[in-house]
Amino acid sequence: MSEFGPGSTHWDAGLAVRRAVVGDAHVDRSMAAVSDFSRPIQEFVTGALWGGVWTRDGLDRRTRSLLTIVMLTALGRNHELSVHVRGAVRNGCTQEEIQEALLQTVAYCGAPAALEAFRVAESTIGELSDDDIEAGKKAAGEKAAGEKAAGGA
Repeated sequence: MSEFGPGSTHWDAGLAVRRAVVGDAHVDRSMAAVSDFSRPIQEFVTGALWGGVWTRDGLDRRTRSLLTIVMLTALGRNHELSVHVRGAVRNGCTQEEIQEALLQTVAYCGAPAALEAFRVAESTIGELSDDDIEAGKKAAGEKAAGEKAAGGA
């Protein structure tokens, strides 16, 4: 067993977060497509990134999602951008927050990158499943309840 592979603490936590953020259907498709060659990178990404970074306490999932879509815009990684726009919605981000995050990229990544990111995001939002929308509503409700309990709303 590797430090980040199946059966490790990082893997179990990472798989749970990955499923919560991008949805079971996406994770199941990704895992079904894993070859012997790509298995090490899938295990590393799931265990180290989803299990080691996304589970940290310093930022909430909504913030992590917005940061991720901005970074993917900067890198021009449109397939992953689409996955993480869906994840941002599932994490409770609003369309307005996604738009604002993408508008921020114009100044630092350039108009072509931002325009393409808007196209990808709009297409992805248009294809959201009922499950994605319900997960987003649940996450937004949990955030609002936490803020109210903390006296912030």
